[in-house]
Amino acid sequence: MSGILVIGGYGAVGARVSATLDEWFPGRVIAAGRRPEAAPRPDGADRRPDGARLPGTVRRARLDVADIADLKRLLDAERVAAVVLCVEPPDAAVAEACLSRGVHLIDVGASDHLLRQVEALADRATAGGATAVLSAGLAPGLTNLLARRAHERVGGARRIDITVLLGAGEQHGADAVAWTVDRLSRPAAGASRRCVMPGHGRRTAFPLDFSDQHSLRRTLGVPAVTTRMCLDSAFSTMLLAGLRRLSVFRAARGLLARRLAIAALSRVHIGGDGFAVRVDAVNGDRHAALALTGNAQSRATALVAAHVTRAVLGGGLPVGVHHIDQLPALADLPERLATYGIVPHTMPS
Repeated sequence: MSGILVIGGYGAVGARVSATLDEWFPGRVIAAGRRPEAAPRPDGADRRPDGARLPGTVRRARLDVADIADLKRLLDAERVAAVVLCVEPPDAAVAEACLSRGVHLIDVGASDHLLRQVEALADRATAGGATAVLSAGLAPGLTNLLARRAHERVGGARRIDITVLLGAGEQHGADAVAWTVDRLSRPAAGASRRCVMPGHGRRTAFPLDFSDQHSLRRTLGVPAVTTRMCLDSAFSTMLLAGLRRLSVFRAARGLLARRLAIAALSRVHIGGDGFAVRVDAVNGDRHAALALTGNAQSRATALVAAHVTRAVLGGGLPVGVHHIDQLPALADLPERLATYGIVPHTMPS
């Protein structure tokens, strides 16, 4: 029996990926991370604030994503068929280890430089008969799928604007907070934008370096793509934007300052757990705007990753390396997720 390895399987996203896959593939899921003892208990008695639960039927394994030799041993010992990568590794060595063995890879990562490294392994994946699906979360992920739809509706967009609203009250994973701090330490590339976010009214969002704004230029050939972010709490959004303008996060590039910034953001929760994403595509006087709303961004990302994994294991996806928006078999994923309370919207143009 082949295994399904979830790396980062104890975090806010990974535990939900593991639990969802365990419902479909009982006994095959292995949650791996550096601290198995930190895995959420199946009965929820540990009272984790992110609400994640890891069923007792999911096996645990100790694994440091940077220890490639240990990863290779685990892949071989468990006859792993697919790896779901829920943490960002330092480089593409994890992807190379998987694809060279014919092991499928599903990556929820949002750093373009890492995704480009995996794209470069396309020939190796094809030779090994493996499929790698990148941008397999909420943003990137569902944002990519909406972007392709909007792009096609306007007959080929010249500009795409992606707006991501996240719940400031949600308990985000440490890796997600660290990723945000690192992006806030960089100068803003572009201007802020105001638009109506379904369920939240008109909001102002500031540019943030999500990977979808880079990968969509390659997959769709759109010359200008910008991703912006805001929080459901207008106060928290203004606070982050103000601190960024003051270069506070730029000072957090030092190790100690970075740890302090991550710890501070991990403890501040002013708002709810609702999220919304909106994609606007423009081609001359043609404009299409699509959106999705739901609750618990970590859960939404996990659901996307789990559904993509099931599709990969079902054999319905081509071998090679692909971003999610390049796979027609996954185009209806937003509708499939409606049963989980993730609701599509068509916005007024």
